[in-house]
Amino acid sequence: FYGTGIPAAILILRKTKADRNVLFIDASRAFKSGKNQNQLTDANIRRIVETYHARAGAPKYAHLATPEEIAGNDFNLNIPRYVDTFEEEAEIDLVAVRTERLRLKAELEELETKMDGYLKELGY
Repeated sequence: FYGTGIPAAILILRKTKADRNVLFIDASRAFKSGKNQNQLTDANIRRIVETYHARAGAPKYAHLATPEEIAGNDFNLNIPRYVDTFEEEAEIDLVAVRTERLRLKAELEELETKMDGYLKELGY
């Protein structure tokens, strides 16, 4: 989908499926960044195909939803409702950040004092 910034979805519909479950695969982070457009690598495509053939869930990548689960979501087929890709951010140590900030502030003051001395030597 060249020239568009929207996500794309591929739907595969089969009449001869053994069950009524729906497989959701979120491959939105499985690509190689490109200058004008992103590309799926052979490894990305292989993983998508293997997941499709296995028809099984994979953490943060795929989920096999039952019709009851889809009905419980008001038949909303939005992939994030089924595949949780949330990554928890690392906790920030505010005490360490404050300590580093104060150290840098003191270092900056010291450097500014040195610079003032150099400028005075040069007559500025």
